[in-house]
Amino acid sequence: MTMHLEGPWLSSLGKKKGKIKFRNAEEAARHRALTAEWEKLVQSHGTNNKAKVKAEKLSYSLTTPPGRITNTHIKSLDTGHTGAVASKAIPQYTGTKMLGIGTMHKSNAVPIFTDEEAKSISSMRR
Repeated sequence: MTMHLEGPWLSSLGKKKGKIKFRNAEEAARHRALTAEWEKLVQSHGTNNKAKVKAEKLSYSLTTPPGRITNTHIKSLDTGHTGAVASKAIPQYTGTKMLGIGTMHKSNAVPIFTDEEAKSISSMRR
């Protein structure tokens, strides 16, 4: 999807809001009064959105259930094999039915089994 189809919410210009403009001085005064009232309300409840909340760190200890033992090291099973695993053999066609490999569109390799298939692939156009 290209940028001209996206909405205005996807912007690289930032998220800061500009200066608030009001219709008249009465609207501006009303906004200032409401903002001041809100600040008083926030302070009366003793909350401040900008202050970080500090909580006590959790302290706990892990204990093992009864009947279970704690081993620091458990040995792995020794299978007798050493070194890396050999890579898988690359599969190759060893039959006689396939005559060859033809190229169709954009370097697409296609197996050819009959002379008719070879002629039809060679006569295909883009």
